[in-house]
Amino acid sequence: MAPSAAAPAATSSSRPAAAWSSTLSVYLCTAGASVGLGSIWRFPYLAGTGGGSAFILIFILACVLVATPLLAAEFALGRQSRLSPPDAAGAVAGDPRWNAIGILGTLAAYLILSYYTLIAAWVLAYAWKCSIGLLSAAGPQHVAELWSGFQSRPFEVGAWHAAFVAIVMVISARGLQGGIEPANRIRAPALLILLLILVGYALATGDVRRGLTFAFKPDFSAVNAQVVLAAIGQAFYATGVGQAMMIAFGAYIERGTSLVRTSLVITGSILAVSLLATMMIFPLVFGYGMNPAQGPALVFDVLPRVFAEMPGGRLIGTLFFLLLVLAATTPSIALVEPIAAWVTSRFGLQRATAVWAIGITSWLLGIGSVLSFNRWADWYPLGFIPVFAHKTVFDVLDYVSSNIMMPVGALLTSILVGWRVSKVFARDELAETTPLARVACVWLLRYVCPLAILAVFIATLV
Repeated sequence: MAPSAAAPAATSSSRPAAAWSSTLSVYLCTAGASVGLGSIWRFPYLAGTGGGSAFILIFILACVLVATPLLAAEFALGRQSRLSPPDAAGAVAGDPRWNAIGILGTLAAYLILSYYTLIAAWVLAYAWKCSIGLLSAAGPQHVAELWSGFQSRPFEVGAWHAAFVAIVMVISARGLQGGIEPANRIRAPALLILLLILVGYALATGDVRRGLTFAFKPDFSAVNAQVVLAAIGQAFYATGVGQAMMIAFGAYIERGTSLVRTSLVITGSILAVSLLATMMIFPLVFGYGMNPAQGPALVFDVLPRVFAEMPGGRLIGTLFFLLLVLAATTPSIALVEPIAAWVTSRFGLQRATAVWAIGITSWLLGIGSVLSFNRWADWYPLGFIPVFAHKTVFDVLDYVSSNIMMPVGALLTSILVGWRVSKVFARDELAETTPLARVACVWLLRYVCPLAILAVFIATLV
């Protein structure tokens, strides 16, 4: 993708033909790009083990002081340049070397797309398995065997992966107003309704006292440097900063829409979904005597055992996995956007052709991740490098994109917008907010965001 950094601006400098149809669409689609699986299967455990509401307070501060200004900066780069992400920052700065921001973000988006859609395929498969009664038939004692058996069959997993990728590409190929906006208009209320139903069920049938005490009781003694870094990291990664998605979406935002307010809508949505997921999960986990966990262990082991044991578990489990499918769909669509914007502008392809090429190649790359959980489970392709000594293909893709490309791109963004570009840029692109918010946003980009990013970056490398 590097050639695009030196490509003449005329190749892609025209204003995008597409634009968001309304401010509401901007809010729904940008929030839909960020509110994903991490808010449901990672945040609750971090909150429960990191000091409850003490962790949540740190997370809120990280969202407001770190994530929000970085999101606004990415939107501003997209709206000011009206270019694909790999060309945007260089055009704004007047120096193509700054295109490293968009190049890193777009590459990260492509790598993440290859394995994020695989995780989404797992939950799609489990939505089907739960709906036809396989989890209930297995019983609580055999749920783990069902999961390990599924992972051991690469052709089955690959087929589900292809199915989910196809769903994403069908929607993305229809473009902004034909596919992305309608998908988010359906997804947002559907996700909220499902989440509220599940929260209501959990509060009515689970161990509310133990579950909510575990999740929300303030315990400042549990807060240490690692917990603070985990809260900042969750705020950072949950928003998708550094994945070039918001640069791409920013190119479609018309003047008159506040970029700071849009960023706050994103972080507020992430917080709301994260808290509701916490209220849903832990009453059920403690009500059925399970140990809290995070990630795949929570979704494919702990909660399925709960669903297999509880009355009506087949229906509740199906609704839960459908919730996860919805949570994974629009972030996957958003990951396609920076890649599609670059491919269409750089090679002159029709959007549908570009999107399907992205889908097929990312699925092929994802085969390595599929095999990481079975036939290639003991293969460490970069094992000669100490930090990658015990990392499979899946682990390498995740580490390189999330721990290197994203933070470096975000750090460069904060330096560019906070220090490098003229004050006129910040004044013009943040014009729809108050003078105080504008000054605060630039100050945070100059001083707070770089320090927070560097702290998390160093912590992940140690």
